[in-house]
Amino acid sequence: MEATMKKDLQKLALQIRIGIVEAIKSRGSGHIGGSFSIADALAVLYGSVMKYDPKNPKWADRDKLVCSKGHAGPAVYATLAVKGFFPYEELKTLNQPHTNLPSHCDRNKTVGVDMTTGSLGQGTSLATGMALGDKLKGRDSRTFLIVGDGEINEGQVWEAAMFCAAKKLNNIVWMIDNNKKQLDGYTKDILDTGDLHAKFAAFGFDTVTIDGNDIEQLYDALTKKSEDKPIAIIMDTVKGKGIKEVEETFGNHSMTVKPETGDKWIAQLKSELEALA
Repeated sequence: MEATMKKDLQKLALQIRIGIVEAIKSRGSGHIGGSFSIADALAVLYGSVMKYDPKNPKWADRDKLVCSKGHAGPAVYATLAVKGFFPYEELKTLNQPHTNLPSHCDRNKTVGVDMTTGSLGQGTSLATGMALGDKLKGRDSRTFLIVGDGEINEGQVWEAAMFCAAKKLNNIVWMIDNNKKQLDGYTKDILDTGDLHAKFAAFGFDTVTIDGNDIEQLYDALTKKSEDKPIAIIMDTVKGKGIKEVEETFGNHSMTVKPETGDKWIAQLKSELEALA
């Protein structure tokens, strides 16, 4: 990866994190931990990998994103706002009355959201259907699916995985946000998911495990193509990545963010952004 591209994607990841804080600060609380953990992945997707058009968000041949862990909506919204799908100021309406940015992703409300999600597990089946539909129609496009490691507790996830492999859907990329936590504790304590790499490989996926907060590793994994298998990327991430105070908070699935706290975090992220200029 060229140094210029890496820096640009690092900047985008910081802009996304700033947008996440702006949105959650305006509401006073929200799903910050799992939003921060996928900010780098979204930066690489929307900054270099995916083909899309903010002026034509329903373009049939676009690449599609399904954030099955729909509570990470603030990360998706921040990304879409930064990339020009809707005005940035709308981020400050997160989960407010009459907003276009509900708590969980909703394709009927938010411009640029490809699929409604939130009921954990269901996004995997929806993304699988989208990928199959594109393949049957001969489209040269891919579906990128973000799944939480806690979400993998749902049996529906494995039904969808089995179907993807059986139908040789090489146009779908599963991105497992392996941040080791879920709503009320560590995944290993609630329902240990074991060796995710081995599991997805056994299901018939072309599987790779990476540092999911590393821009270069993300780029290499997300640009990889497979001849006849779906791809699974086990992204080892840190829940709350980007703000040390959030990273070190045990209950960081959803947090209260007071205005002064949000302003402090935004100042830190903007300082890091300026340092990359």
